[in-house]
Amino acid sequence: MALDFSTPPKSLCILRLSAIGDVTNIVPVVRSIQNFWPQTAITWIVGKTEHTLVGDIPGIEFLIFDKTKGLSEYLRLHQQVKNRRYDVLLHMQASIRASFACLLIPSPIKLGFDISRGKNLQWLFTNYRIPKTNRQHVLDGFFEYTKFLGISDELINWDIPVPDDACKKADQWLGKNNFFIVINPSSSIRARNWRNWDATNYARLTEYVANKYGATTVLTGGPSAAEKTFAETIEDKTNINVLNLVGKTNLKELMAVLQKASLVVSPDTGPAHIANAVNTPVIGLYASSNPERTGPYNYRHLTVNRYPEAIKREFGKDVNEVPWGKRVRNPDAMNLIFFDDVARNIDQVLGPKIII
Repeated sequence: MALDFSTPPKSLCILRLSAIGDVTNIVPVVRSIQNFWPQTAITWIVGKTEHTLVGDIPGIEFLIFDKTKGLSEYLRLHQQVKNRRYDVLLHMQASIRASFACLLIPSPIKLGFDISRGKNLQWLFTNYRIPKTNRQHVLDGFFEYTKFLGISDELINWDIPVPDDACKKADQWLGKNNFFIVINPSSSIRARNWRNWDATNYARLTEYVANKYGATTVLTGGPSAAEKTFAETIEDKTNINVLNLVGKTNLKELMAVLQKASLVVSPDTGPAHIANAVNTPVIGLYASSNPERTGPYNYRHLTVNRYPEAIKREFGKDVNEVPWGKRVRNPDAMNLIFFDDVARNIDQVLGPKIII
């Protein structure tokens, strides 16, 4: 049963620390709350890195949580909120770290996931829970929170600010190049997390878009040694000059580059959702995870989806026979994605842009 507010709450706290893709997908929920309850004061407790992406959204107080500081950061958060009382707390992250933070936040209403989605015992830290709903996209799952609050309007709108200095930096890198695609080839580095396509295939894509459409390719990604090495491998394998920005952009500069691109190709990782947020078409490459759950929200129709085949090969079952969100932790899963599948979707996006 939804909560019944006779008057809008005076204050509301959102607890979502990470990760980049999920934080990006919280933004439409925040926009919907702002639209429905414009007088409600909103505080968002967010991770340090993620704050650099969303921290300039107007009308929100951000409290930064730096997970690298351990216990001292919980003590700092306690000092920040101990004299407050939020009318509602939306605990929107099923992690132990976030749940410990939840304990410190004064609120009579602590709303979390249902038991099936409240992993890591998140449901023990809340006194209200959204209803169980099967087989939803992550963003639709987040909107269950606003429905529970009695907010019926869902604004699928991001409108995350892109600062002028980030746009200028992107222009410096791109020069007069106004027709390019972005390949963000690497997903986040986690144990037994195989979501990257083969470097040879990415190299072939750079040649394909150059030869067929005259488009150049920009490589983007984070600063880790693995991501930089992977991008260099792609450069080595292609006969086309590419602009390698891996490890060179901050999140706002990355957003500016993605906003200017004609197309983004990416596995299941945060920049795919940032591209979606700035309305740049995204071809998501999915085999180890389900794009119906975690794909770029507005561009799921462009996804190359080999998740059903990967599930069948790994578990001998159909998608509807395994738990929602089940991952395929097999390094060969992404090999189910063929070059021609991706090229076909590139044609779907870039073909209409070519004026003869």
